[in-house]
Amino acid sequence: LQAPAQLVERKGGCGKFCQRGLHDRRTESWLAEMAPCLHMGQACSHPWLLVQANTERFEMETRGINHVEGGWPKDVNPLELEQTIRFRKKVEKDENYINAIMQLGSIMEHCIKQNNAIDIYQEYFDDEDAVEVTEEAPSAKTINVFRDPQEIKRSATHLSWHPDGNRKLAVAYSCLNFQRAPEGMSHESYIWDLENPNKPEIVLKPSSPLVTLEYNPKDSHVLLGGCYNGQLACWDTRKGSLVAELSTIEFSHRDPVYGSIWLQSKTGTECFSASTDGQVMWWDIRKMSEPTEVVILDISRKEQLESALGAISLEFESTLPTKFMVGTEQGIVISCNRKAKTPAEKIVCTFSGHHGPIYALQRNPFFPKNFLTVGDWTARIWSEDSRESSIMWTKYHMAYLTDGAWSPVRPAVFFTTKMDGTLDIWDFVFKQCDPALSLKVCDEALFCLRVQDNGCFIACGSQLGTTTLLEVSNGLCTLQRNEKNAASSIFERETRREKILEARHREMRLKEKGKAEGKDDDQREEETALNLEQLVAKAEEEFFDFIFAELKKKEAEAMKKKPKPVGPRVGKHQALEADEEAEGEDQGEEEGDRAETPI
Repeated sequence: LQAPAQLVERKGGCGKFCQRGLHDRRTESWLAEMAPCLHMGQACSHPWLLVQANTERFEMETRGINHVEGGWPKDVNPLELEQTIRFRKKVEKDENYINAIMQLGSIMEHCIKQNNAIDIYQEYFDDEDAVEVTEEAPSAKTINVFRDPQEIKRSATHLSWHPDGNRKLAVAYSCLNFQRAPEGMSHESYIWDLENPNKPEIVLKPSSPLVTLEYNPKDSHVLLGGCYNGQLACWDTRKGSLVAELSTIEFSHRDPVYGSIWLQSKTGTECFSASTDGQVMWWDIRKMSEPTEVVILDISRKEQLESALGAISLEFESTLPTKFMVGTEQGIVISCNRKAKTPAEKIVCTFSGHHGPIYALQRNPFFPKNFLTVGDWTARIWSEDSRESSIMWTKYHMAYLTDGAWSPVRPAVFFTTKMDGTLDIWDFVFKQCDPALSLKVCDEALFCLRVQDNGCFIACGSQLGTTTLLEVSNGLCTLQRNEKNAASSIFERETRREKILEARHREMRLKEKGKAEGKDDDQREEETALNLEQLVAKAEEEFFDFIFAELKKKEAEAMKKKPKPVGPRVGKHQALEADEEAEGEDQGEEEGDRAETPI
């Protein structure tokens, strides 16, 4: 340490031993005697440093060889017969080859004889009685509740399960009332961890409220969202809460995007969307500047956007990669083929049966030809073979239906939600008139539902943004014995019945049409007969008028040619009276002739 003051000493005293201290008493008072050192130690250790580094990924590759002509060495050309024969003779003469064939030949012969002696179609437990399984009554219980953390409540419009493990749930929040969104309403949507309902795990921040939200099945970090303003947004949760890719507004939809689905492509970057503006657009998230393809939902096949039907729901099955279905606001289901040659051929057929918008549309996971629609007050099951009407339907409920979905593990079970906050679980093998289980989830309306892949958990979103997680009983999420065969036979029976009814209705319509055409022909014949009678009467009248006119002319000419008689002279007055009498006689004769003329 450096002393706070300087020590001053004369030149003569330099170098002498200091015995009595410093001459500067003031400085001496600042100093103190040091105590002797009793303990001393030294620390010696290696410094530790924490460094993180990414290791190089070990890339694996699978290779195979197609042995069309067998595995041949490099120096042998399998296309040349002489080289192959020479190589075979060389191998067949090898002692090791001969010994191996002799040893393996006896083993193979024993296995072949044993296989021939066993009946592979024999049933060993055919006579045993089937074990009776106690059937559990269908039930469901609430596991968790996820509430919208915002003060201004919004509706939960769409749900999506995490593809890996199903331990997370993505929820889209929006207000679907046109121009009734409250001021200051948040645009955020959330990803919830099922074990932590207090706080969302990830916050998604779009430019406009999300109507739909879907996980990418090939990359669980990527999500696709359809916005209320018609744009399509894409997130990568590894990059944060902000939008990673966003479609340009001039090439996006004009109305809210009510349907967005990922396609099963090799790259995992293709998707398509549908909106109430009457358009279906295909996108590649690597280039969101404009859609790759657009289809206009004009059922008149004139490609006019003004007459297109607005899309509310969208359906795509990966096993049918070229087909997709659209549920419209007008209650019509449009079946489309993306790979058609012309735009008019892309609309294959339509199914009409609902009185209002179709809020849910999904194919049966076990029987893709049959699909479920939910709208107005009913849920209907359709078959692609019967286009006139649905093959099965529920009764008309007092409350409006809002969403529906098939069970992924049971072909005869589906779920529906209603405006009164009720969740209905239907099992048409067990009961067709009423739901197998009806559960009151909340007091407000339920807007959406989504079933987990294993069928055990159901998530329901409400009008106030509350998402309720339910667990169903084992009987509702376990495939029952012979359920596939029973469901298949029911579908086939109802489809056959509808076809018979369609044929009868077609015959009745043809008969009515024939009767109507027959009535029209009779009326036409009567009108023709009346017209002919009038024409004949008119012709007769004209004919007789012409005859009478000719007769008058002839009589007048005859009177002119007749000579006057010579008699006595009479006066002028007498002559006039004679002429009048003659004219009267002539008129009487003419009237008599006319009366005697036959008609």
